[in-house]
Amino acid sequence: MTLKIRRYRWSDLEAVSALHRICLAQVGLASGDGVYYDHDFPRIQEVYLANRGEFLVGEVIESHGPRIVAMGGLRRIDDVTAEMCRLRVHPEFQRRGYGEEIMVVLEARAVALGYRLARGDTTLNQHAAIALYQKYGWRELSRREVGGLVVIYGEKHLVTDSVHQLATPGAT
Repeated sequence: MTLKIRRYRWSDLEAVSALHRICLAQVGLASGDGVYYDHDFPRIQEVYLANRGEFLVGEVIESHGPRIVAMGGLRRIDDVTAEMCRLRVHPEFQRRGYGEEIMVVLEARAVALGYRLARGDTTLNQHAAIALYQKYGWRELSRREVGGLVVIYGEKHLVTDSVHQLATPGAT
């Protein structure tokens, strides 16, 4: 199946919220556990899209129509730094490169928006996320225990001289 990446729209809210909960449950986490939260989902337009950020969904086409199986957000921290967050792939669709596709597009989009640094975090028990960040040149900054879990904080300096076509959602 081919993943089609596009910008989030309001009608995606229910699917995006469900995907978030499913992916957290897969690694033994839950919204409101002190580590993960979901108060930004009803405000994606305000928190991400209207504030020099991005929120993408990845769809596959099934017999009954398109299905959101991946997502990721880019949230402004300051003029040069963005946070990559909400990077999720439905368990049934993992290990197909969909997380990588979302990450690559988000990094390119961060560059297109003028950011020079991306930051993010994951928990120690999210092995696939850790491997993905390492593969794409992220470096660990610190670890901290939050809500009984070890959270790993990382960052990546973005290459700002080579913005390619993936900087525009829907280019894939």
